[in-house]
Parts: sequence; C-alpha cells; structure tokens
Amino acid sequence: MNKQLVITIFFLLGLTGCATSPHSFSPPAIELPKQFVERQILVTLPDATKPQWKQIAKLIAQDYELELSGEFPLTSIAVNCLVFKTPEKLIMSVLLQRLRLDSRISWAQENLIFEGLQASSDNVYTELSYAPKLMHVSAAHRLSTGLGVKIAVIDTGADIKHPDLQGRIISITNFVEGGELSFSTDQHGTAIAGIIGAQSDNGIGIVGIAPKSEIVIMKSCWYSQQTGSEAKCSSWTLAKAIDAAINKGVKIINLSLAGPHDKLLESLLDKANQRGITIVTASLDKLSEPGFPATLNYVIPAVSSDPKGTVILPKWLSQLSAVVAAPGVEIVATTPHGNMTF
Repeated sequence: MNKQLVITIFFLLGLTGCATSPHSFSPPAIELPKQFVERQILVTLPDATKPQWKQIAKLIAQDYELELSGEFPLTSIAVNCLVFKTPEKLIMSVLLQRLRLDSRISWAQENLIFEGLQASSDNVYTELSYAPKLMHVSAAHRLSTGLGVKIAVIDTGADIKHPDLQGRIISITNFVEGGELSFSTDQHGTAIAGIIGAQSDNGIGIVGIAPKSEIVIMKSCWYSQQTGSEAKCSSWTLAKAIDAAINKGVKIINLSLAGPHDKLLESLLDKANQRGITIVTASLDKLSEPGFPATLNYVIPAVSSDPKGTVILPKWLSQLSAVVAAPGVEIVATTPHGNMTF
C-alpha cells in the first residue's frame, strides 16, 4: 500500500461519529424524493438478458401487479436494477420470496434505509481542533498529503464553494431526486469533505488530514425537515453511488453511515474490494451490533475516541476481525456558506 493511501486511510478513520442506529422509516410530512418512498423493491436482471430487459420489466410488473418507478444499470456488477412500488394489498415478505424464485431475476430486495449523523459534541470549546494533534498529522504529512488519491465521499451534498475546499473537490454527482436544490447547503458532506481535504497554508479554517487528495462528492443521502441533523440514504441511492465510484476508479470509498444488511450493496462493495478500493465505514459503537457495512470482513470499521483518546469498547467487538479507534467527538469541520462547526 503506498504512502498516499496510508495517510488518507488514517484520516478517514476519524469519521467515526457519523453513524447512528437504523430505525423503521416513516416519511415526514414534506414530499419525499422518489428514492425514499415506502414499499419499494429493487429487482436486478442479469446482463445475459439485456436485449429483453424492457420486455421483462413490463412482464414482471404485470405478473406481480407492481408499478415500475425507476430503472438504472449497475455496470460494475453487470446487472440492470428495476425499482417497483408495491401496493398495500401485497405482503412484502411473500412477494420477495416469489420474486427470488423467478428465473428471470437475479435478486430482489426491499429498498432499505440507512442513516448518518453528525459527530457528537458535549463542550465545543474545551479541546479546540484536538484531532490532528492526537493523530500526529504534522508528522504524517512529511510522508504524504494524499496527493493524487481519489476519494469518493458517499454522503449528502457539499458546499463546493467553501473557501477551505477550493480546488479539492474534483467532481460532484447527485443521486437524490431534487437533491440539487439543497446540494450546496448540506451539512454533513461539507464537514466530511473539509476534514479530509481542507486546504493547507491558506490562513483560513482548518487543515485537512489529506489536504492534497482529490474528493469526489456523491450525494446519496437526504435531509428532511423533520429529522433534524439526521440524513437518510436508501439502497437505491447508495447502489448507484457505489457503482459510479467503482467506475470512476477511486482509491477509497468513505461511508459514514450504518443500517441493515443489504445484499445488493454487499455485491457492489465486494466488487469494489476486488478492484483494490479501500472501504472505510462508521460503526454503531454504542449498540449491540456494529451495523452494515461495518460487518463486512474487508472494510475498515471505526469506533470513536474522545479528546483524551479514551475509547469505550463496544459490546460487539469480538464479532469483527479488526476495528480501529480514532477521533469521533467534537471534530472541527467545514460547514456551508464558508463557516466552521464542531
């Protein structure tokens, strides 16, 4: 593993305060993007039947009384993904069993919901910007600043005009219906991008842990007006983003989120791992299970340490082959409109 990759991985482990527990999803009163509507299922068709994809989609809708609400290819794993809305009269578990037995279909699953959460903060003035010192970042920068390392931040949108992020974000993509309207004002993605790659030696803001890295922002998570600081992501949006990240040839994928096990996402992350992409994830360090995708044996899951370097070991520690602890409380970060926060 080269030095550029090492320092970037070292930094990304500091994003441990971003995960929260999944819970049953109930939509807020405001209109949801289509990727977050309830009772949707994802159905994948193999590449071998590509000439018949359109006809197969039509027949599946007819045979199972479903409404097609979306379609997109996942070229990295050679499938076409169909999204169907399921009527209330159908029992989801029974429907999925039937679909998985259908010879035309590779896989069928519910469109699951994942969550991300800003790092916690108890007293924002006590240990101002302690993380770089605790992680010996100045010494690490003598070896590497992340130069040339392309990192996919699969998260919310980000303020690409933030003074501390100028020249660091090389591309942006939105996978949430209507998400472009709030892209530049999204909090979490802006914070993550700044912690990774905020400019050094510009006399403002903070210094990123890998200030010469190349950041790819892939908006897959969305804020509603009723969930406060929580951002929601879905199987639909995350699958498209991971596929795109693989095809862009990124070196690292950062997933500061957690949720239920998802076979479709696992297939995509398996492919990323086979391509030599390093995958760094948050974990649910305060619960009895680490959450997905932290449970995959090839990802780097992280748990939080506080400003004194103290780590409360999670109950599930023995379930994983390796876990890394890094700063995850009271992290100083960039926010939209050129601001800073904890």
